[in-house]
Amino acid sequence: MRLNQFISASGFCSRRKVDKLIKEGKVTVNGNQISLGHVMSEGDRVEVDGQLIKAKVNDVYLMLNKPPGVTCTAASGIEGNIIDFVNYPERIFPVGRLDKQSEGLILLTNDGSIVNELLKEENEHEKDYIVTVDKKITAEFIEDMASGVDIYNPRKKGNVKTKPCRVVQLDDYCFKITLSQGLNRQIRRMCRRFQYTVTQLQRVRIKDLSLGTLALGEWRPLTQEEIAKLK
Repeated sequence: MRLNQFISASGFCSRRKVDKLIKEGKVTVNGNQISLGHVMSEGDRVEVDGQLIKAKVNDVYLMLNKPPGVTCTAASGIEGNIIDFVNYPERIFPVGRLDKQSEGLILLTNDGSIVNELLKEENEHEKDYIVTVDKKITAEFIEDMASGVDIYNPRKKGNVKTKPCRVVQLDDYCFKITLSQGLNRQIRRMCRRFQYTVTQLQRVRIKDLSLGTLALGEWRPLTQEEIAKLK
């Protein structure tokens, strides 16, 4: 097994972070600094900054109905972070994000191997959101949202056009939108483009996983069937 895969699978940090730590000389195997791409042997002792890394015993997969006000970060120094909120006895991290004001389905795990699969935009995994806005919805608004919207992308520091998507009006102020991409604050920026302000945003589905009846603020482990679908 490659060293970065072993450390990531232990739940210590992401593979990208492992590679950075290796470059900085903070990772040792049997007391020796190693280079990128190192392949481990059975019985190797791995340390990061002197901390022993142990093989993970069990994979953990949780579904949380995140309430507004909780921040999707594993950084312990940030007040209201999702890890403190869940208070799970083992080290876990959130898969992707919901912005602080939003609520709904988010996954937490210690399995770094599923992160890229779920978050890579080219995999086009669908996510459903229920969105409430501050004024009456028109047919033109629904059509415009579904066709793709020019919004600001802070990562590219410029405007991009969102992919066409499914949008269904639920009542005068509420609609469901299905996205296969996850740009920063995408739905809020899309609505703002047409002078609508989001007053409530809830994610209810990721791929084959649905929020169902899970109460706001509650979490539960995924079933074996759900884990199989996730992978």
